[in-house]
Amino acid sequence: MDIDIRIKRQRFRAWHRGTKEADLLIGGFFDREHAGWTLAEVDWYEALLDEEDVEIMGWALGTIPVPKRYEGPMLERMRKLDYIPVAE
Repeated sequence: MDIDIRIKRQRFRAWHRGTKEADLLIGGFFDREHAGWTLAEVDWYEALLDEEDVEIMGWALGTIPVPKRYEGPMLERMRKLDYIPVAE
């Protein structure tokens, strides 16, 4: 499948998770990071989107252990959480 189509699907899936919190974390990360992704990173994110929101959020917040398949630089960037807007 064309990578541009995959990216469009990922954008939709990232921003339509079911809760505002998950949308901001998963969608916000997508918006901030996706432009520079390699094919391997696109694959990683696509697999991540198949996981449950509560799992992804727990991994990003560091409250539950991360499966080995998701450990690495992508999750480390997600853990920064600096892409989520905070009302002042």
